[in-house]
Amino acid sequence: MLIKIRSSSDIASSEITSESAYLNRRKFLSLSAAAGATSLLPSSSLFASVDASAFQNLPSVNYAPDEKITPYETASTYNNFYEFGTGKSDPAKYAHEMTTKPWSVVVNGLTDKPGAYNLEDVLKGLELEERVYRFRCVEAWSMVIPWVGFSLSALLNKFQPSPSAKYVRFETLNRPEEMRGVRSFTSSIDWPYVEGLRMDEAMHPLTMMVVGMYGKELPNQNGAPLRLIVPWKYGFKSIKSIARISFSETRPRTSWEKAGPSEYGFYSNVNPNVDHPRWSQKTERRLPNSLFSPNRIDTLMFNGYEEQVASLYAGMDLKKNY
Repeated sequence: MLIKIRSSSDIASSEITSESAYLNRRKFLSLSAAAGATSLLPSSSLFASVDASAFQNLPSVNYAPDEKITPYETASTYNNFYEFGTGKSDPAKYAHEMTTKPWSVVVNGLTDKPGAYNLEDVLKGLELEERVYRFRCVEAWSMVIPWVGFSLSALLNKFQPSPSAKYVRFETLNRPEEMRGVRSFTSSIDWPYVEGLRMDEAMHPLTMMVVGMYGKELPNQNGAPLRLIVPWKYGFKSIKSIARISFSETRPRTSWEKAGPSEYGFYSNVNPNVDHPRWSQKTERRLPNSLFSPNRIDTLMFNGYEEQVASLYAGMDLKKNY
């Protein structure tokens, strides 16, 4: 599937407004240039362990041209990560309590290579790139973030899922002693947090497994050390701090789908024509914003990735399959 993006030569430097040090050492490349650059990287470009040097001088592709990158300070302090509390600032305050090194991922279900893998083994042989994506929350706020990672398909192929596997299920780490939200008696979520994708969604080239952002290692509050990004779906589909990957023939029931089935469906594609039962999805607040600068913009179908992903849902009633 061809993914059309704008050439780096068409992107004005004024459009890119993240940290100055980050901007001074980066250029946005076209997709073809990025692919070429990736092929030139040494096999060790995705490290034996996550360290700072792995995030330097990576090939980069901008999938949100003409849009300003959200400041790092905003993206790293305004988060939903209910394992650490329901407030937007709670993850930044408390996620440091989560131990991320060492880290392991359990792989099971319909796969030829089940097992418990150290993170180093999960990442071995994969190559990093940076992708700038729009990020749209179901709560009608949004950001533009440069993520660092690789196509999820490259990782899933390493585990050789069975042809009968139709879905992939993900679980977040469940460690109550380090996650105060998990210990809460008032939580509406049945822990651990669970998300899932159809296999064709998971294997789509835009679907990304992420280990960093803004040229840095992924902060705990943003889902370290391993999180999903599915840019055409609402943000809660992009599960954080992944500890289990399972392949199945039947559709998994996801956490928010269980907690509020009338509000949060399995697909959760960004769709301005299908409102949330309690608010409109036609517009969004692009962060950062304020009372005097609301920065409200129109929401794009599939978060602006309609040309690339609409074919995945051909013939489906997107109001019914929300």
